[in-house]
Amino acid sequence: MKKKIIIGLIIIIVILYFISYFTYRSSPKVAIIDVKGVISDYMSVVENIEKAHRDRSIKAVVIAVDSPGGAVGAAQEIYSAIVKLRKDKPVVVSMGNVAASGGYYISAPANVIYANPGTITGSIGVIIQHVSVSKVLDKIGIKVENIKSGKNKDILYPNNSLTPEQKKLLEETIKDVYNQFLEDIVRYRPVKIDRLKQYADGRIFTGRQAKKLKLVDKLGNIQDAIQEAKKLAGLEGKTVVVIKLRKEEGLLKKMLDSKVSINELVSFPQFYYLMSF
Repeated sequence: MKKKIIIGLIIIIVILYFISYFTYRSSPKVAIIDVKGVISDYMSVVENIEKAHRDRSIKAVVIAVDSPGGAVGAAQEIYSAIVKLRKDKPVVVSMGNVAASGGYYISAPANVIYANPGTITGSIGVIIQHVSVSKVLDKIGIKVENIKSGKNKDILYPNNSLTPEQKKLLEETIKDVYNQFLEDIVRYRPVKIDRLKQYADGRIFTGRQAKKLKLVDKLGNIQDAIQEAKKLAGLEGKTVVVIKLRKEEGLLKKMLDSKVSINELVSFPQFYYLMSF
């Protein structure tokens, strides 16, 4: 008798498992994709966006942004992936503690942007740093010579002191990258570029201030963003499965990738959409 009860329970568990499995498989889904920390390694985010794009059961995507920005090229890769995704599926951004500079940039093409009232956002601008140690090297008697193919090849090397001409070259390049930032914002946000330029000087805003400036659409948390995604996908009143897409990695790989990302940011000169700390 006891054996029959155990067998019966096992059968019930198996049946419930298959029911839940097929319900999961057949139900429409809203996917959440996290973008956290400094943006340097974009591949895992882009892969998740592309995965959500391919999966027919995923009807809408929520991008949860908690980032102060990062490298320009990496931010542009994520931005482009979101632009492609929104052509076929609604995209809603949910801003967390901070979504500034490049964090705001990748949010701009979403159909709807949510921010908490106290979210730190804005910081629209570009920065590149040059640390010159040439005087220090002279004092300690070390002379470094750069053998180069052109006069500006070592423009950002630490043993090089920038000339007025080189500073002008960098300023012109920064201006072009800055204009790309503005153009990509106004492409999807209800704001004119002349108006945007008035406050796109690197200053930060709260979520509430950003809403008044039309940089974000609504104030709310991630649950509000999920409900918005369901609405845009026509899923209101239906059974919807909310899933989080993530790249599964071992602890060692995560630690190594983190170290590589930090080293990349501090070792190689590049332009940043990054909020100053």
